[in-house]
Amino acid sequence: MPTMIQAVRGMNDILPPETRHWQYAESIFRHILQGHGYQEIRLPILEKTELFNRSIGEVTDIVEKEMYSFVDRNEENLTLRPEGTASCVRAGIEHGLLYNQIQRLWYTGPFFRHERPQKGRYRQFHQCSAEVFGLLGPDIDAELISMSALLLEKLGVRPYVTLQINSLGTLQSRKIYRDALVRYLKAHEKDLDQDSLKRLNKNPLRILDSKNPELKKIIGGAPKLLDHLDEDSLKHFEKLQEYLTDAGVSFEINPNLVRGLDYYTKTVFEWVTDKLGAQGTICAGGRYDGLVAQLGGKPNYALGFSFGMERTILLMQQAGITCEEAAMPHAYLVTDGEESFAEGLKLGNYLRGKLDDLRLILHCGGGSLKNQFKKADKSGAQFAIIIGEHERKNHSVSIKALREELPQQTLFQDELAEYLRLKISKK
Repeated sequence: MPTMIQAVRGMNDILPPETRHWQYAESIFRHILQGHGYQEIRLPILEKTELFNRSIGEVTDIVEKEMYSFVDRNEENLTLRPEGTASCVRAGIEHGLLYNQIQRLWYTGPFFRHERPQKGRYRQFHQCSAEVFGLLGPDIDAELISMSALLLEKLGVRPYVTLQINSLGTLQSRKIYRDALVRYLKAHEKDLDQDSLKRLNKNPLRILDSKNPELKKIIGGAPKLLDHLDEDSLKHFEKLQEYLTDAGVSFEINPNLVRGLDYYTKTVFEWVTDKLGAQGTICAGGRYDGLVAQLGGKPNYALGFSFGMERTILLMQQAGITCEEAAMPHAYLVTDGEESFAEGLKLGNYLRGKLDDLRLILHCGGGSLKNQFKKADKSGAQFAIIIGEHERKNHSVSIKALREELPQQTLFQDELAEYLRLKISKK
């Protein structure tokens, strides 16, 4: 007997009924994003490796340790995308979407990083992201963050998350701060862990984001980036706080929030939870005003966010959000014999053509009526629609309610669409 082939570690199957949560969440993302004027863009999974080296930063953990990269048959260095912003910017530059234009774009799909798999962090993971190009002020920062708050509310998890914000300033002001931070950390070099020592000269700001409790005191005493902001960045950050307060979006200022990618400037933010253990960031984003020029386009302002779909779904499940009813069939069509099945097949196609939202299962595989009714009940359908010999000859159907104590009734087939329309509209 051949050996069973299993999925690659950290690349998981998403099975029914869990897919119902995904479909429910994805429908909310699509509805809210499109309702705010965002247009969907679909991006390739494979990109040239240079794209991520230039955008994310060659000394980041993602580029150094986590990317799935290979040389293809044309001797090109390619990488399975580890994040989406660089791909979105590349597409915008390549197709002329960004210069002298305001663009609101969104996308979703799988991404890939070779990390140690654990709950909420996988090697193939999914994100839903929004990106805005061409707007400079803190007003769009506030609207984007407010939109993320609305998404969390509609998903049913807003009470379980906290918004943290910070400002990284400009690249110039951050360089001045970086020098001050390195001087401070080198004075405590003997107390740093191995990860921090590796980052000290390459990416010292990432040390501020360390989860090592032994470094808490050192990090707490480090110079604050907010104290080194340039005047424009400080005004931008203060106005953002005003807008969020006016919009009723509560937040905490986290001076150690730096994000893991090199391209961020000014506003950065995260929605975090304590319900998922170590992987507590549900949504993260910020400004990346220099990235478009960095990737070969005309200078442009840009910002965005990404929701981790796996973590969002886990939090929904922890919060007891159920999506059962939204996926249950409205009706299960039971037939008695081959001629009745042929009639049921025709009727099912007719009903689906009349009712776009109808969820109807036609029983296939034969079997007794008793057995078919058992399957109808197990399906979760509200009604069983029955076509037997009597119904077939009279072009009628019998309808049996499966979730309520109601008498069975008979309708002509041409009355059935309107009957179901009314029942569906009440749900």
